[in-house]
Amino acid sequence: MYSRSAHLYDTVYQAMGKDYAAEARTIHEMANKYKKTGGNILLDVACGTGLHAGFLAEFYQVEGLDIAADMLAVAREKHPGIPFHWGDMRKFNLNRQFDVVTCLFSAIGYMKTFAQLEQAVSTMGRHLLPGGVLLVEPWFTPEDWHTGSVHASFVDQPELKIARMNLSGRKDNRSYFDFHFLVGTPKGIEHFTEHHVLTLFTKEEYLAAFRASNLEVFHDAEGIYGRGLYIGVKPL
Repeated sequence: MYSRSAHLYDTVYQAMGKDYAAEARTIHEMANKYKKTGGNILLDVACGTGLHAGFLAEFYQVEGLDIAADMLAVAREKHPGIPFHWGDMRKFNLNRQFDVVTCLFSAIGYMKTFAQLEQAVSTMGRHLLPGGVLLVEPWFTPEDWHTGSVHASFVDQPELKIARMNLSGRKDNRSYFDFHFLVGTPKGIEHFTEHHVLTLFTKEEYLAAFRASNLEVFHDAEGIYGRGLYIGVKPL
């Protein structure tokens, strides 16, 4: 996953207008609204290429974690001062706790079952200090996912042209799509695909996963990027 496109990831989403700096400010505001600790240490789980982590470093001592080695390589190159760890969100153990833990841009949707969702939330919750806050940006719910939708993103730079297209599909409670990349540089033009499958968890399942980890949970319908946000606070 993302092994072929990691070096293109930031370029594509910035061309789409995703404002990571503004999102980092919103995350900071949401965290301050709910957290009851006095510290400012943050762990960004499923940090990807580190774009959020870089902007969050304005407010926090940041660390990142991801399971995709190619994405981590990009993050480490861009932000050599930020510690980035390899790990699976379901079972990582950093042997320390944080004031804020984030899991953004719907990465939680890659959990295949409710049991895995519950496990991931529990693992992230264990890494919170008492009074700390967990912010999880969900994937689409079953009722919000529409099959047969065609999506396209384009990058037009002097020596880099990218067209990325996909068609949305669904089987049971799984959404799926293949990103088709057409990438042109002075060295030539290549085409490759990446297959993604994300689970369409319900709002009730997200809430239940937080409550199973003994976190006081709140749901913000708008969230950071319009997909909503689940906020869990660890008891003091």
